Amino acid sequence: MICDIKETIIEVVQAVFPLTLAILLLMLTLVGTSLNQLASFLTSILLISLGMIFFLVGVKIGILPMGEAIGADLPKHNSLAFIAIVVFLLSFLTTIAEPDVRVLSNMVNLVSQGSIDSNMIIISIAFGVGLFVVISIFRTIYGIPIRYLFAAGYLIILALSFFVPSEYLAIAFDAGGVTTGSITVPVIMALGIGIVAVLQKKSELSDNFGIMGLASMGPVVIVMLLGVLSS
Repeated sequence: MICDIKETIIEVVQAVFPLTLAILLLMLTLVGTSLNQLASFLTSILLISLGMIFFLVGVKIGILPMGEAIGADLPKHNSLAFIAIVVFLLSFLTTIAEPDVRVLSNMVNLVSQGSIDSNMIIISIAFGVGLFVVISIFRTIYGIPIRYLFAAGYLIILALSFFVPSEYLAIAFDAGGVTTGSITVPVIMALGIGIVAVLQKKSELSDNFGIMGLASMGPVVIVMLLGVLSS
């Protein structure tokens, strides 16, 4: 526990300090910042750093072990349907809770002035992540080379890009990016690690990694389909 906290503090300092230093230099040399603005900025940096520390410690001691435990238990039920349902629901609900997805949906609603349903965007992104994480888990179980799935996925995306409205095309690719957020990645990767560990594959490295790459394609495909249907 203490080691996790120390490691997390070091990680946060390494991540935040260069950016803080760069912004301070700009504020002092170019912007002409007042003392109150400088104090507000430093206070916000302190609060952000504390928040990141608490969050990352929570991920390490809570979310990661939970995901691995669930992933390790699923293959023991010897039911592909059960594995698919649990993996889909966990991935779907985790994506719904992802802050980055909420930010994107709010920005879509703001820019489109309500013409694009933000809730439908969230559900589409979550459905895409859940579906493609299930596909990724089945790839692990059956030993399907990941290059085939990537090739098929991007061919589908390329084909859909000729039919989807331009506004949905842009949103779709942003939707793929926001799924690699601070909540979704730990849960999904830990889930994959747990499943691979129980299946005792020869190479856990090659079997587990790539799951987020596939998961990120899901929202792109589903949001594109949403755009095609809406047009």
